[in-house]
Amino acid sequence: MAAMNLIKIQKSLSITRMALVLLLIAIVAIGAIPGYLKGQWSWADLPKVTQIERLKNLRDNGLTLPGWKTIEQQQVLVGGNQWSYQKLEREGKNPVELWLMPQDYYKNHPQVEWTDLNGFERWQTDSHKTLNLTDRVSASFFRAWNRKTYAVVQWYAWTGGGNASSLQWFLADQWAQLHRRRAAWVAASLKIQIDPLSSVESTEAFAQSLAQTVRTTLEKEIFHPS
Repeated sequence: MAAMNLIKIQKSLSITRMALVLLLIAIVAIGAIPGYLKGQWSWADLPKVTQIERLKNLRDNGLTLPGWKTIEQQQVLVGGNQWSYQKLEREGKNPVELWLMPQDYYKNHPQVEWTDLNGFERWQTDSHKTLNLTDRVSASFFRAWNRKTYAVVQWYAWTGGGNASSLQWFLADQWAQLHRRRAAWVAASLKIQIDPLSSVESTEAFAQSLAQTVRTTLEKEIFHPS
């Protein structure tokens, strides 16, 4: 009986989430109708991304994280896009790697960044789960290995939110466009080396804390209004 009730609750939650997504899509569509009737699609006449220069600088120079020292930073071509690669260190911690792929043109949108990066790394993965950074930001968290083993956190960060799914960014950006704004975005991937036999849970608290530091620094240094 308890199992049946749990299944009913899960189905109810899934239906509720789907209803919310459909409602948001409907709101976006309704907002686009006046532009359509005037022959002015919002997709054809996108508002500019006011943070574009900061985003380009982020790709060129990386992100300065409080409490961490950058010991290496360079641009790396991954799947046709330039990423900022950083190796960071802090006393008492092993070095970690931060990969950032910022939006560099106002019409660019998230596509296959995770596929590109995962192919570039040539790693295998398991233990996938969702890591909540705030009530509006969640990331993909998993174990990956090639010659070494890592705990990896990946998400698209944007103004006021974040998610590993590009669809969530699309909805956020369409909502912003209703107010003639944009949801500037950055693909972020953290690599934390762990012992080969370790589970991701062993480093989850540290990974969450570090990802939150990246998120808050992006909000403060990159996404704030011009």
